[in-house]
Amino acid sequence: MAERPAMPHPRETFEFMGHDGAEDAFEAARRRGRLHHAWLLVGPEGVGKATFAYRAARRLLGAPPYGHGALGADPAHPVCRQIIARSHPDLMVLERVGEDGKPRRAIPVDEARALSEFFSKSPAVAAHRVAIIDAADDLNINAANAVLKTLEEPPPRGVLFLISHSPGRLLATIRSRCRRLTFQPLDEHVVADFVRARADVTAEDALRLAAMSGGAPGRAVALAAADAIGLDDAARHILHELPALDEAAALALADKFRGGEGQAQFNLLLERLADRVHDHLVDRAQQGAPTLDRWAAAWETLQRLPREVEAVNLDRTDAFFTALAELRAAARA
Repeated sequence: MAERPAMPHPRETFEFMGHDGAEDAFEAARRRGRLHHAWLLVGPEGVGKATFAYRAARRLLGAPPYGHGALGADPAHPVCRQIIARSHPDLMVLERVGEDGKPRRAIPVDEARALSEFFSKSPAVAAHRVAIIDAADDLNINAANAVLKTLEEPPPRGVLFLISHSPGRLLATIRSRCRRLTFQPLDEHVVADFVRARADVTAEDALRLAAMSGGAPGRAVALAAADAIGLDDAARHILHELPALDEAAALALADKFRGGEGQAQFNLLLERLADRVHDHLVDRAQQGAPTLDRWAAAWETLQRLPREVEAVNLDRTDAFFTALAELRAAARA
């Protein structure tokens, strides 16, 4: 079958589902004139937080109601077209992806400091100035402190949206200065239908992707594009064969770790292994297994390695075989 288009960026996304309560709460505050200057949008990655932020930004920047949902807007409206083109003078976006399209280790402090200057100016053409940080989890400590300074001196007509997949990692002083909106996971069957409309997958695989995503439709589509089904099958095969190891098959998997997409493939394979090891731990514990220390240690390694590899640029193949060695030791215990 022909490939279907990948998920558009949230600034280009106009459909929205499953979070009517968040939209209604925001729109009610705006209409009452009690709009908070900072909104912390929390929930699983890919559940729709960034899409909501751009929908709210369109309304604040002057796009009138259109279509479904409290914050629906017409893609052809000039405000929406400017946002898609990243040319609206009253919108600022901080994200980990740089101008060259490549992901960076973090959102740099210089960009976070530019928030203060941005909000110090009056809106150019709209009623508000709006900034989106996608995601606040990607701020390094200096950048986080720069954002905090902006929050401590809220602009009179400025609104800041901070997207967070892991709000516990943010500075407590940042969290305390924001109004929180929580985005809950969606029903897995709803997510599976969403995936099938956008990816060439079977109904069974769509449900697997929905479960892997934790009920986050954007995450599920991204997993489909990243061949998460294939990597999950590989993870299942590795664990089924333990303590034996097909080194040729392992090396073939390690080939996926090369190049620009290598880190993402490494992270995803270890995520699938970690999830399956977690399920194994739960099953063994329910069966009254006497000791699971080696399996727990292997699970912790699978959780930790992606961060360490990315942080200090470790060799991904070496790290993968380190994880496999721990899994084999756990299977022999």
